Amino acid sequence: MSHILITGGAGYIGSHTVLELLNLNKNVVVIDDLSNASRESLNRVEGISGKKVTFFEGSVLDKELLSSIFSQFSFSAVIHFAGHKAVGESVKKPLSYYHNNVEGTVILVEAMLEHNVNNLVFSSSATVYGEEAEAPYVETQKLGSPTSPYGQTKLMVEQILADVVKSNNNFKVVNLRYFNPIGADKSGLIGEDPSGIPNNLMPFIAQVAVGKRPQLSIFGNDYDTADGTCERDYIHVTDLANGHIAALDWLVEQNNGICEAFNLGTGTPYSVLKVLKTFEQSTKVKVPYSFEPRRDGDLAAFWANAEKAKKTLNWSAKKNMEEMMVDTWRWQSNNPNGYAN
Repeated sequence: MSHILITGGAGYIGSHTVLELLNLNKNVVVIDDLSNASRESLNRVEGISGKKVTFFEGSVLDKELLSSIFSQFSFSAVIHFAGHKAVGESVKKPLSYYHNNVEGTVILVEAMLEHNVNNLVFSSSATVYGEEAEAPYVETQKLGSPTSPYGQTKLMVEQILADVVKSNNNFKVVNLRYFNPIGADKSGLIGEDPSGIPNNLMPFIAQVAVGKRPQLSIFGNDYDTADGTCERDYIHVTDLANGHIAALDWLVEQNNGICEAFNLGTGTPYSVLKVLKTFEQSTKVKVPYSFEPRRDGDLAAFWANAEKAKKTLNWSAKKNMEEMMVDTWRWQSNNPNGYAN
């Protein structure tokens, strides 16, 4: 019986991808060190899907644990989410990011090769295009110089994976470059539950709206954008999860060693203030805010050209911004303290 290994599968995007895979009757094994995730997310995934999740608590840096997992199961593929992901934190703690994100991926791929598992979908990032790139980003653009250590780790991993494919014609990789996942499963039972103060916009808005935080901090209102706040391509996490599955389905059908990149996004940029106003309109909840100085590593605006994914993977984002807001609020209002409830 063939399985799919999901690293970081208890996290925000990982848990939604696990749910969508289970809904397709796939056999899933999850490894997660729970450093920025909760085991409760997988308990709820089991409740929603009515199916069991095989879970191992641990890090992809743990060679012995990985070897044990690969020895116990026959894997057709790996979807690799595990990694630190906060741009601002990476500027303050670069070594932690290089150690966890880059070295962890090297150890994971070594285990895959040792056990003849040759299909890898890697959770990359649009930050690999760098600050010089013009939006909308397309996959044919030359990769640039990311503004943060976080972005650098994603770029380095993509380069490492390309070199592995060159050295091993059996190995196949899809790098998924995506933007800002928001929203939550329509059940309201799983969603984004960051540890400590949120680094991302949407959980911050939701936590202010539910009364957990006094006000939203908007970092910078003097960018060269329509309203002075940063513009991003926001995508519903369920659409994103299904993008990973579409990429995996395509990848396993390819015959030769391949390393392809796909953007996953809506193609429409929204400013911070626009997201905030849409949330207020969709939920009828007011969110107080203040402007703060810019954060290190933030770009003014970027968004995706996702035509390649639409054409090759037969995937496109389905949910609009209002749905993202409503689903976020359903999750947060039903779970004001996240999984700690």
